[in-house]
Amino acid sequence: MTRALRSAPLVVAVMLALSACNNTTAPAASNTPAAPATAATQAPLADVPVVDDAEAARMAEQVREATRHAWQGYMQYAKGHDDLKPLTAKPRDWYPVPLLMSPVDALDTLLLLGMDKEANEARELIVSQLSFDQDIDVQNFEVTIRLLGGLLSAYQMTNDERLLKLADDLGTRLSPVFDSPTGLPYTHVNLRTGKTSGKISNPAETGTLLLEFGTLAKLTGKQAYYDKAKRALVETHNRRSKIGLVGLNINVETGEWTNKDASIAGGIDSYYEYLLKCWKLFGDEDCKRMWDESIGPVNQYLADEVREGELWYGHADMDTGKRTSSTYGALDAFMPGLLALGGDLDRAKRLQESNLKMWRLNGIEPESLDYAAMEVRSPSYALRPEIVESAYYLHHYTGDARYRGMGKEFFDDFVRYTRTEHGFAALKDVRSKEKDDSMESFLFAETFKYYYLLFAPAKTLDFDGVVFNTEAHPLRKTW
Repeated sequence: MTRALRSAPLVVAVMLALSACNNTTAPAASNTPAAPATAATQAPLADVPVVDDAEAARMAEQVREATRHAWQGYMQYAKGHDDLKPLTAKPRDWYPVPLLMSPVDALDTLLLLGMDKEANEARELIVSQLSFDQDIDVQNFEVTIRLLGGLLSAYQMTNDERLLKLADDLGTRLSPVFDSPTGLPYTHVNLRTGKTSGKISNPAETGTLLLEFGTLAKLTGKQAYYDKAKRALVETHNRRSKIGLVGLNINVETGEWTNKDASIAGGIDSYYEYLLKCWKLFGDEDCKRMWDESIGPVNQYLADEVREGELWYGHADMDTGKRTSSTYGALDAFMPGLLALGGDLDRAKRLQESNLKMWRLNGIEPESLDYAAMEVRSPSYALRPEIVESAYYLHHYTGDARYRGMGKEFFDDFVRYTRTEHGFAALKDVRSKEKDDSMESFLFAETFKYYYLLFAPAKTLDFDGVVFNTEAHPLRKTW
């Protein structure tokens, strides 16, 4: 499981297009929650920077400048490749042939930020150079959320049929992954031959596909896209344990769990996100039912309270619910946003306070920490967006400037520790702030987008008219 504007014609057109849809009603809170702590036992709120509307406008402009800085670095040193290596100013590709990860991931963000020149550069790269007729084995999950999601969102914002054609071609080439005995997708597929591989998967990879394939189905009229991705989601849900949890790894050929560690962390996270979001985008009542059947057990067995009423989410055995680990990290930080989207603002607000504490431990969040001991377990920082995504959702639902204050603190630290001459660099260790030569495409798709939307006026994006995929590509109901 993201705001000073200028009124360029392109931005106006994008805003009008995005606000043309109002496809969902506010979601109801789960009817099977674990009991929250009383107000008297909740942890006290820490001070955050004060951000009024004028300061928010200034911050939005700073986000736009940072986005332009990273994009210029990419265009100068990695144009036509997947990513920029920001320390050595060299390109990086995921596979032997580049798939333009950064341009595709960046395009809808550049459009939203009113960066016309840069958006045109990204679109021209995509339509002139991107081809999926490649003899390469790709990871279905990452290619779906980044490339398929990015192409679909950009098509909806531009009406450029070339983008939809690319998306349809990609969807066709990815579809063999669903041809397993269970309907759970293989992890990899060859884009040219359709040969699949990778039979040990996880709920995130099996269950985070319906927003993209479903949107593609609606836009192309090819129902098979929807049906195959929905079956994968349903088959994942059907294999939950008797107490309602899913594990970390599953064999897609047998449907048997090979790792029964339950959590909201990486490998599982976006599975829960899509249960709720697929209902919001498509009105699919099966998805709403599966969400309602899942969020209660998540809150019952994974939510954890420590010290003076701090709320965290840890790990447990999927069969027994027994606590197995008190680890939480940058990927888990999406959960306050998802809770808010599901109507549970109490838990959402409390968990975001824990996110803030995690960030402040070293002035920037680690990949994971032991929240019981408040000790870093995995010290890297990959420029992840989830913590600001949650701040954006909470600001939207509460209107509380506190969440913009958090965003300012996050962004100021982000720039202080990761900006380089050519872009922004991940950190090898948040304690030493040693940089890593990595700038993944989700920096454009998610991190910059959520920062900007947090600070920009609400009218920048019709929040209730779109559903963000897990890569922060906004999809809207036009069918």
